[in-house]
Amino acid sequence: MTIKVAAVQMCSGVDPEKNAAAMERLVREAAGHGALYIQTPEMTGAVQSNRAELRAVLKAEEDDVIVRTAARLAADLRVHLHVGSTAIALADGKIANRGFLFGPDGAKLLHYDKIHMFDVDLDNGESWRESAAYTPGACARVAGLPFGTMGFAICYDVRFPELFRSQAVAGAEIMTVPAAFTKQTGEAHWEILLRARAIENGLFVIAAAQAGKHEDGRETFGHSIIIDPWGRVLGMADGAGEAIVMAEIDPAQSAAARRKIPNLRNARDFTVETIAADRAGGEAA
Repeated sequence: MTIKVAAVQMCSGVDPEKNAAAMERLVREAAGHGALYIQTPEMTGAVQSNRAELRAVLKAEEDDVIVRTAARLAADLRVHLHVGSTAIALADGKIANRGFLFGPDGAKLLHYDKIHMFDVDLDNGESWRESAAYTPGACARVAGLPFGTMGFAICYDVRFPELFRSQAVAGAEIMTVPAAFTKQTGEAHWEILLRARAIENGLFVIAAAQAGKHEDGRETFGHSIIIDPWGRVLGMADGAGEAIVMAEIDPAQSAAARRKIPNLRNARDFTVETIAADRAGGEAA
């Protein structure tokens, strides 16, 4: 079954209400061009590096403006609407980096929490400790949808190929990777990582991204992208700000790619043995 899909690129600010309005405008535009599956980026609701100010605007899932707006939009437009993620207040005082998928009737089909926390120290003093505020997810989810089987990841998850492989083995034909990649890491790794995940698992990758200079001072890479199971780029935005990337995809192409290169089927268990060897070569005595 062929379906038109869209990756909505945003430049979210610090105000969830304003971001919800921007999301609605862009989602309506994508639906107007025929998209039946529409994805927004990671942190659709607020890009805010000040943790205290972020907590001040956070809501529980049932009260969140992005969740409410997305459910209404999905029903109004009769589309599958995927909020890549938004920050959700948890009862224990922590935060979930949580994605949502809504069906064409507006019902929430699933949510999933980002599993891998972005705890890194980059060049030029750029440092992030996502685990200081966010509770990591522990469950990967694969959804059987009318147009294909979809798996879910968020941003930093793309650097963990075992997550993608496990979902591909579970039947995923499409992987979604909404993100807010930093400009530094995006320039170095964004496209190559996403194309590698598509190729090695024989599946489509749809990745909506944050892009541009944000109110909190950070800069994200953008370049929202849609990739086919052979690794071909079907559409990609630039890094300047808002954009909509669209493509026609046929999830049956996933099976075709896997028949050509059946590495999922050919994978073998193995052990790793570490040999103590001196630098001159050969095993140590």
